[in-house]
Amino acid sequence: MKVAIVLNTSWNIYNFRLNFVKILLAKGYEVHTIAPHDHYTHFLEEAGCKHHAVTMDSRGVNPIKDTALFFELFSIYRKLKPDVILHFTIKPNVYGTLAASILKIPTINNVCGLGTVFLKKNLVSAVAMSLYKIAFLFPKKVFFQNSDDLALFLDKKLITKESADLIPGSGIDLSRFRAMEFNRNKVFTFLLISRLITDKGILEYVQAIKNLKQRGFNARFQLLGAKDPEHQRGIQLSVIDHWISSGSVEYLGTTDDVRPFIQKADCIVLPSYREGTPRTLLEAASSSKPIIATDVPGCNHVVEDNFNGLLCKLKSAEDLADKMEKMSTLDDLTLRKFGENGRKKIEVQFDEKLVIEKYLTELKTLQKAV
Repeated sequence: MKVAIVLNTSWNIYNFRLNFVKILLAKGYEVHTIAPHDHYTHFLEEAGCKHHAVTMDSRGVNPIKDTALFFELFSIYRKLKPDVILHFTIKPNVYGTLAASILKIPTINNVCGLGTVFLKKNLVSAVAMSLYKIAFLFPKKVFFQNSDDLALFLDKKLITKESADLIPGSGIDLSRFRAMEFNRNKVFTFLLISRLITDKGILEYVQAIKNLKQRGFNARFQLLGAKDPEHQRGIQLSVIDHWISSGSVEYLGTTDDVRPFIQKADCIVLPSYREGTPRTLLEAASSSKPIIATDVPGCNHVVEDNFNGLLCKLKSAEDLADKMEKMSTLDDLTLRKFGENGRKKIEVQFDEKLVIEKYLTELKTLQKAV
């Protein structure tokens, strides 16, 4: 069976789907990856995938570029003739599905997060809704990463109940992100891991830090993630440079392995506006770290308030500051318990094996139907 996996970056496939890819290859599936070429593409080819480079801009909506993407995917699908296509992220879900439907190739879609189009009400969001409604007439199955996103799609009649199902995000490799031994730093250390765009709550994090410093609060505030000023919701380099030079945050740059940074932190923070199932929080909880996150869909599926972390109000730097101060004043026993609870939650609900089994079951169903 020839399976195509389509995403917005090769990096995404390598970091979040590689174990799934390896299992497919081990079971005898012919795996084709379709994504823009980047520094991780060769890892996919070395693993045994046949890669097809595609031009895709994930930063915003551009009708000309998006139309070109549709035709590019259509051309690849027509030549490749896969038995099934797995789409991840917004543009493959929409334009890839439309291309596959014309060629009568069955697809399995994955709604990894809703993106800005669902956070705002404007012409762009209206067009996006219409595209989703048309595209999602065709997939054999659409997986959602949390029940709120699924409910929203059903409420807006973008999908039928029969074609929808839930999975726990991309899952987490429990053997890679192991439970870490509890250790409290002399100076309490907060760490936010994210691409530097506004939707992740970066501005609220920095403002919360300023609020805490005005209170005379002593802690370390770290930021790990790629700068992306060209993104539609990116933060300008001059702003980030000012944060660094003024000592507001310790900017740690980027990394291929977040585990050492998680290990050195006391608490992981993510004040995002909305998520599918945030990978950062899965990694943190699996590593037995307490978390502060926004009380929004996606985040509050991973973090239970006063169980494995604290939840803060959406877009409220003041409430985030209060929760950060509260977290730092908790005793060692409570912090350790938060970490242990998080690890248990991940083991039961978010093990990567649960996600992979869902995909395999759907592929077997399609294989029998052929």
